[in-house]
Amino acid sequence: MIRINPKQAAGEAAARLAKDNMVVGLGTGSTTAYAIKALGKRVTDGLKIQGVPTSYQAAFLAAENGIPLTTLDEHPVLDLDIDGADQIANYIVIKGGGAAHTLEKIVAQSTKRFIVVVDESKCTDVLSCPVPLEVLPPARKLVMRQIVELGGKIELRMGINKDGPVISDNGNFIMDADFGKIGDPVYLDEKLSKCTGIVEHGIFTEVDAVIIGKKDGSIEILEH
Repeated sequence: MIRINPKQAAGEAAARLAKDNMVVGLGTGSTTAYAIKALGKRVTDGLKIQGVPTSYQAAFLAAENGIPLTTLDEHPVLDLDIDGADQIANYIVIKGGGAAHTLEKIVAQSTKRFIVVVDESKCTDVLSCPVPLEVLPPARKLVMRQIVELGGKIELRMGINKDGPVISDNGNFIMDADFGKIGDPVYLDEKLSKCTGIVEHGIFTEVDAVIIGKKDGSIEILEH
């Protein structure tokens, strides 16, 4: 028996939620990539949907898999959004490992139903991974001071296969703010949203359901 991996199990389960004539948000990341590929197979089999990508990566993958694309200008309210997470606890998510969290949050807040797909390693009782920030370049030093005032440590994310910093699809810097264990993510969400120079941060507080892929290939669906 061939056992599918947890990310594939979660992504394919989410893809099964799409119905004819839906407009679907297409998230960014390795788990969501399985959902996009599975949606592409369903489109080949006759499913009629349109996708709104959250990054160039998602747009390229959707096009490769035959999913017709549209925009929020044409469809300002989506039926479904499928996206991954860097970490999740109590239906609150940290995202932005792929530097796409600004558009991911715009899409997530434009949908009737926001579905997060993860493998079980991303689930925790308390959020603790660094919070990605998209930052306007002239505000880099100001944002650093504001994060320190909030009790965090902050670093400019540097490119791996390029010299210099990681640049978002929107042309901004990506910075990572480490607050250790985040006892009150809703409070931190509010504080980060008030920081001048931060375009968007990676705490997502409005999750409708979570699909968790398990090591044995099974899934668990949690409705909020």
